[in-house]
Amino acid sequence: MTSCFSSLLSTQVAPNLQALIGDFVGARLISHAGSLTNLAKYPASTVQILGAEKALFRALKTKGNTPKYGLIFHSPFIGKASSRNKGRISRYLANKCSIASRIDCFADVQTSLFGEKLKEQVEERLEFYDKGTAPRRNVAVMQEVVEAMGGTSVNKKRKSSTDDDSNGGGKKQKKEKKAKEGKEGKEKKKKEKKEKKEK
Repeated sequence: MTSCFSSLLSTQVAPNLQALIGDFVGARLISHAGSLTNLAKYPASTVQILGAEKALFRALKTKGNTPKYGLIFHSPFIGKASSRNKGRISRYLANKCSIASRIDCFADVQTSLFGEKLKEQVEERLEFYDKGTAPRRNVAVMQEVVEAMGGTSVNKKRKSSTDDDSNGGGKKQKKEKKAKEGKEGKEKKKKEKKEKKEK
């Protein structure tokens, strides 16, 4: 009964989070945070240790080592990682959970495509820690999802110097203009003083 409810909750409320870390862990994260909106507002560092508050405050009080993971520990990715990389993959997984929960909370269209791609990224990161094969960049992965959904491509170009010129000049040109105005102003004041002395 509980697993049926959690899978229903995850697929309807948070499909990306469910696709990334599964029904059980996703439902527990949402439950512990209070709501999906609260979870989306948390930074990744908080999501990472969510559920390990006692251990965190005990470590802070005794000046010991802080916990590396909370509820995320029950994710299959942490089990797959070697003991040396558990903390690193936990941090990376928390980042992806944070992204997934924000997409679920604030996106207009419900889809699990983002969660599936985020899951692939975590698997690639595990492979990177084991074998050293470089994972894809986040921008490229998100671009694939947007294109698969039929959206327009993300514009990666920054403003060029010609765009700055058409918008009234860049910072450097503004500084030069100010300096020029300052020099002209000083020269004007000197001329006025000379004229007053002559009179």
